[in-house]
Amino acid sequence: MIFLILLVIVFNLIAILIPKRISGIEILTTTLFSLYLETMANVFLDLKYDLYGYFTKGVNWASLLYVLGVYPPVNIVYLNYFPYKKQLLRKVVYILLWSVFAYIFEFLFLKTGTFYYNGWKFWYSVIIYPLLYLILVGFHKFVKYLLSRYQQQGN
Repeated sequence: MIFLILLVIVFNLIAILIPKRISGIEILTTTLFSLYLETMANVFLDLKYDLYGYFTKGVNWASLLYVLGVYPPVNIVYLNYFPYKKQLLRKVVYILLWSVFAYIFEFLFLKTGTFYYNGWKFWYSVIIYPLLYLILVGFHKFVKYLLSRYQQQGN
């Protein structure tokens, strides 16, 4: 638990202190979307099918450390530095590096007992993380598109 609390502090400090390349509304909308996506995944994969979970089976308050303390700052830093204007290879490498980052922390969370598998396999995560990072980028692009349309309309 101490590891998780320290990580929440470090991740949030990083997210607060980095120079922002994305606007506040982009941070807000993509963070809310990532929280919604995480919640929907957990409702089915954790609560319905009991494939994995945080701390103990079922709903628990401590899982909010993950949901509110880890996912938002990771979302902010990931999207803030995404190489939108670079070549496809650079984007693929960026997503793969962030996926490796996620795999390492998933392993550490398993070892510290704040996360557990109950039917989930590590190779599921190998497939899922790159897809989740792609979905985040796609949603962020959609938000940027909507913002640009709104600004073009003069509103």
